[in-house]
Amino acid sequence: MNLFEHHLMMKPRQAMLKITDLIRKDLEESKIKEGIAIIYCPHTTAGITINENADPDVVSDIIYGMEKVFPTSDTAYRHFEGNSHAHMKSSVVGASAHLIISKGALILGIWQDVYFCEFDGPRNRTFYVKLLEG
Repeated sequence: MNLFEHHLMMKPRQAMLKITDLIRKDLEESKIKEGIAIIYCPHTTAGITINENADPDVVSDIIYGMEKVFPTSDTAYRHFEGNSHAHMKSSVVGASAHLIISKGALILGIWQDVYFCEFDGPRNRTFYVKLLEG
């Protein structure tokens, strides 16, 4: 079976956590050499994205920019839970990412990593990695 489940404890209110190494371990365990990796987040206030890994300011800037566009505290939001900003950020980022597997490795740019994006922490989170051979 090439479905892997991962659990994270996201402590900050908003954060982006690199998960590329977890995906690589799944790929190594699967022994798949050619195919597709699907990374999926089943939460409505979190997401998955691929972005730069070299400069941590990029992650800070993404969180800052999302906060400017979808501020955490806006009195016009109507959702009773008070986390409308997180739902909007999740929708913009998306719930999944897809990567090509070639020669037993993920194809990523030299400066890229896969990130789990938390917009409504702290929370216990789950994400899935599905590896398809072919």
